[in-house]
Amino acid sequence: MPTLIDIPFEQRHTCWFCAEPSNQVFDYYRMTHTPHPSLAVPACKECLGLAKKNPLTSIWDCRDAVKDQLMHIYRKDLAIGINWTEQELAESEFECKIFGGFKKSAWMMYQIAQGRINAKGWPLSLDGIILDGEHGHYQAGFEFDGVRFTSLPKAIEHYSNTLSLDARFLQQLVTLLGKAKFGHAIKIARLNIGITHEHQRKIIDELIEDADQ
Repeated sequence: MPTLIDIPFEQRHTCWFCAEPSNQVFDYYRMTHTPHPSLAVPACKECLGLAKKNPLTSIWDCRDAVKDQLMHIYRKDLAIGINWTEQELAESEFECKIFGGFKKSAWMMYQIAQGRINAKGWPLSLDGIILDGEHGHYQAGFEFDGVRFTSLPKAIEHYSNTLSLDARFLQQLVTLLGKAKFGHAIKIARLNIGITHEHQRKIIDELIEDADQ
């Protein structure tokens, strides 16, 4: 049977994947190529189900897959933080029965979703021995606007779906402008929703020309 990882006292009854309360355990059985022993991690019911479907090649790859699935499931809640600020929601004039409820709960739902996506769990160790691979694996991700993505392509996919952007065009903009200007790339893509590929190409050429000057 897989050995339960070391659990810090303050993390007992906490899901290793998303930091929500948990009362279950996910058993990860190693394959010959897995860079760590078989092990078990605490998990909430939702993350347990997602992890079982996406074991992949290591517990860290499995965690990335769980995060990607959570991001898809809670994309509408995460979109609140893209389209609103907490102050804007508080000052909004939503007072009817339906939208009044949205006004009261929306920011809290966004923060819960954001916290689950950003949670990275505590460092894995078995009987006091830290497992290799944790630090380098997590560093490979990408963070923007307070949300931690498993990769840059996943961030592009998320914003393309959430804001109805052309994913190919956004990827070209990010490639040209760089990760540091990810927000600027999104702004350009949002200002040019629905344009033709020829118009997209013209914008890219103009940005290339500006960069060369």
